[in-house]
Amino acid sequence: MARSEDWRECRVALPAPHNWLVLDLRSEEPEAWARTLAGEHLGGDVPEQLREAFATDLLWYWGAAVRLGALCAAVLAPWNGPVVASYTVRELTVPPEARTVEAFRAEVEQAQGPCFGDGQVLTEVELPLGPALRVHRQEPTDPRAEHGTVVEGIAHYVLPLGYPTALECRLLWTSLGLGAELVKVADELADSLRLV
Repeated sequence: MARSEDWRECRVALPAPHNWLVLDLRSEEPEAWARTLAGEHLGGDVPEQLREAFATDLLWYWGAAVRLGALCAAVLAPWNGPVVASYTVRELTVPPEARTVEAFRAEVEQAQGPCFGDGQVLTEVELPLGPALRVHRQEPTDPRAEHGTVVEGIAHYVLPLGYPTALECRLLWTSLGLGAELVKVADELADSLRLV
């Protein structure tokens, strides 16, 4: 049986690659990385002020993913537009007895706060990587804050077959008009997840 320390990264098949930007979580110079990626994504005809603003946004998402200890992360940003969604995959530290879909369901059902409870939909799903609990809910942009902006999201809590670990795969978005499309994208991303 493989151990979690035997792998260090995950891979997802991102749709529409020109709109998805992979965050380099190993970058030792995140400011320079963000400016370079902003320039590549927006092109040379965009005013410097807009490139800097986009780089600042990229840095925010990069920092959030690093603080989560994400294995991989990406943002959805249509050309010449702001970030509209973010995707992260992180390993969860849970005891062996809690590595079951039933345990995840019980924990999610008991979670307190403004974005949990009756508004979430829980389903059990089978992914190529293993069994999972799929949670469709609303979440705060800052999990530590009691108030603030709320975004919609899909989280898959996955129990990879052959790995004594658990993963959280989470897609969050702020554009309500894209909800139906991004729900499908979240499921496609979870289906494509591989550990390498």
